[in-house]
Amino acid sequence: MQRKILCEQANQLDIVDYLEKLGYKPQKMRGNDYWYLSPLRDEKTASFKVNRLKNLWYDHGIGKGGTLVDFGKLYFQCTVKDLLIRLQDDKGISVSFHPQKNIVAGERKEYSNEAGKITIISDAAIDNPVLKNYLAQRKIPSEIANKYCREICFEINGKKHLAIGFQNRGGGYELRNHYFKGSSTPKKPRLIQQPAAGELAVFEGFFSFLSYEAMKYIKDRNILPLPKQQTDSLVLNSLSFFEKSRELMEKYAIVHLCLDRDKMGQQCTQKALTWSAKYKDQSRFYDKHKDLNDYLIKSVSSGLKQSRSKGMRL
Repeated sequence: MQRKILCEQANQLDIVDYLEKLGYKPQKMRGNDYWYLSPLRDEKTASFKVNRLKNLWYDHGIGKGGTLVDFGKLYFQCTVKDLLIRLQDDKGISVSFHPQKNIVAGERKEYSNEAGKITIISDAAIDNPVLKNYLAQRKIPSEIANKYCREICFEINGKKHLAIGFQNRGGGYELRNHYFKGSSTPKKPRLIQQPAAGELAVFEGFFSFLSYEAMKYIKDRNILPLPKQQTDSLVLNSLSFFEKSRELMEKYAIVHLCLDRDKMGQQCTQKALTWSAKYKDQSRFYDKHKDLNDYLIKSVSSGLKQSRSKGMRL
């Protein structure tokens, strides 16, 4: 019975996010379908498909598919028991008897039908212990999280869930917890302004922004060196808003680009560098990490040795 419950929880994990943790990125995306070069064999044309809405995979090359547990057994060539142990031990992947029940994994960030629509029920200060543990795993101090985020109760497909919510300028929320990554409508960026700031820091997601704020919080305790100047912060919430935000970015004397280190993030960064010398690629300071939050987590975990020697020289 315990193994059955753990399998159910493991199968709620977003397969797309899990593949990213293993180092695999989609070659193309069509609606809910994410296509990969198969992690299970060598190939040159992507034929491994994940339907993110259903959270199921299928490898056309071998004619097999299924859930995350089905994939893990094949990928690691292990038993279900060994896979569950591996999932429990992996950082950022937690399978236990205490997470919220009935979490829907892998929903698309933008919903085009009523069946997948997110409805916000309520918001409050962050108090749920599961959400607090999630923030702690991502090294975000509660003071920072409560300043910019809320504990959101939302409903999707007739079920209610809790998540960390980051509100955008249109009133929609980016929603995150251990098992869910999505957003309510409308989906828009958010600009956080500081008094007399003449420079701007740009982030792809709100956890990168929270990490930036957390580093300043840590700096106050003489742990991590960070820039002294005040900057406004633009959280895009989607790279689709990057070029649309150029008019706003042009209003600043200096624009610090703190985008993710993946292909799309770097493409946006390189494009902006051709616009003007005012755009600065700050992601080079965390070039061995996928994003600013990954940099924070691993820096804190390693005693901040790398951060003390390099820092964020904005």
